[in-house]
Amino acid sequence: MTPQDAIQSIEQGFKEAVLATKEFRGEHTVVVALPQLRAVLEHCKKQLGFDYLIDISSLDHAGEEPRFEMVYELYSLTSQVHLRLRASVSEDHLEVPSVVDLWATANWHEREVYDMMGISFSDHPDLRRILMWEGYPFYPLRKEFPLAGKPSEMPDVAFTGVAPLEGGPFVTEPSTAGPVRREPRARN
Repeated sequence: MTPQDAIQSIEQGFKEAVLATKEFRGEHTVVVALPQLRAVLEHCKKQLGFDYLIDISSLDHAGEEPRFEMVYELYSLTSQVHLRLRASVSEDHLEVPSVVDLWATANWHEREVYDMMGISFSDHPDLRRILMWEGYPFYPLRKEFPLAGKPSEMPDVAFTGVAPLEGGPFVTEPSTAGPVRREPRARN
């Protein structure tokens, strides 16, 4: 099977679901409608042999509608084919079907998307925060989250002020040197 074969199979089985296909530098992407996302992913796993879920991530297109986008990176170990599936998610309905029953590794990926972006997954067996503490009211990977962080009312959790940059354990120096030399270095 080639990426083109996989895309053709998806297009034939889900004509109304496929919104676009893209190829860039040898990477193949299929954009699908959210209501059919679960069915397309199940087809990829069971019929096309994409037995390895590399990653699930999400994008925040702040200022656009739909605002969010889900990205699924699939791989077939037998065919050695990589395929990316994308689906837009409206800010009004932040719920995506879970695929934990298809790929067990989806558990932590979905929890991370939930924790960092606030997109929930229907039928997820254990949907709770994975990095931030329960009750944390913000989603750190959303565009409106400030780079300096937000103050917290939680005592004894790191610090609530802005992290000092000057005098920290790592330093960078402006220069025309290459990227290896410009990387942050420990003092001394």
